[in-house]
Amino acid sequence: QLQLVESGGGLVQPGGSLRLSCAASGFTLDFYAIGWFRQAPGKEREGVSCISSSSGSTHYADSVKGRFTISRDNAKNTVYLQMNSLKPEDTAVYYCGAVFLRFGECRTVAGSIREPNYWGQGTQVTVSS
Repeated sequence: QLQLVESGGGLVQPGGSLRLSCAASGFTLDFYAIGWFRQAPGKEREGVSCISSSSGSTHYADSVKGRFTISRDNAKNTVYLQMNSLKPEDTAVYYCGAVFLRFGECRTVAGSIREPNYWGQGTQVTVSS
């Protein structure tokens, strides 16, 4: 069974940090581009960051650039999202998604993160004092 499982969410004060993990089971992430997305109540889903498979290149939404860092550990079949300097507007359910993409960038020419084939169940991140 192909599965992605996110973890690491929680409640943090503004300015704090969290590290989200996206662990795959049933398949290897080596040839998959991975994206992190988030959705706040009443808002549309937003692509936050992505990492390509072969090149390892990364992309970030302007809203998180300089604060979030995406990385992958293929040996652990896991992708991480390090989130620093968190703000209340970062509050959302965070999802990771995987799309098979052996070569090429995780972001389309139009600038959007590629739509995943597989999704995790999401993890809640709440930034509040």
